[in-house]
Amino acid sequence: MAMSFFGQFASPSYMGIPLIAVAIALPWVLFPLPSPRWVNNRLITIQGWLINRFTSQLMLPLNAGGHKWALLLASLMVFLITTNMLGLLPYTFTPTTQLSLNMGLAVPLWLATVLIGLRNQPTVALGHLLPEGTPIPLIPVLIIIETISLFIRPLALGVRLTANLAAGHLLIQLIATAVFVLLPMMPTVAILTATVLFLLTLLEVAVAMIQAYVFVLLLSLYLQENV
Repeated sequence: MAMSFFGQFASPSYMGIPLIAVAIALPWVLFPLPSPRWVNNRLITIQGWLINRFTSQLMLPLNAGGHKWALLLASLMVFLITTNMLGLLPYTFTPTTQLSLNMGLAVPLWLATVLIGLRNQPTVALGHLLPEGTPIPLIPVLIIIETISLFIRPLALGVRLTANLAAGHLLIQLIATAVFVLLPMMPTVAILTATVLFLLTLLEVAVAMIQAYVFVLLLSLYLQENV
């Protein structure tokens, strides 16, 4: 058990070497590679079907220029879902509970969408900073507000993913600690608490998948504004 409730979010290390790189690279090993045969097995078929369905839904509101991001967004979705799910297993570490990692994913991708908009349609991209029909006295204030909201977007992406996963992990640890404490004193209450813990674990599985989808969906919406 961790020394403190927040110790589970510390990056593990072995012989002074941080293991976060192993935790990031491990999910890709778990996915089966496409087979050269004409007929694939059920696992590869289901995996390909899910990725195709997700990609088609994500690329539906985008024009042809945004379809170039399909591989990147689909890979990011698979990576986030797998990393979040593996973090729910015992004796594992969730890299996406680290704000530094999430910001490292959010800032470059958000900046790429902004730069694409400034390169392809600079007038439209800058026009988002000032709504049409704004009174002249409010123009400087609205430009400042819209600029701040634009730069808050990557922070919101990273903080949302970190906060949701960290809060869920912390709540699971709190309830699990309560179960161990109550078990010798009040077994009935401990069993009821364990039932709540089981339901919360199922909820966290759904949260891990939903947060990965929301992260990629918001990126696609930012991309939609700039292509």
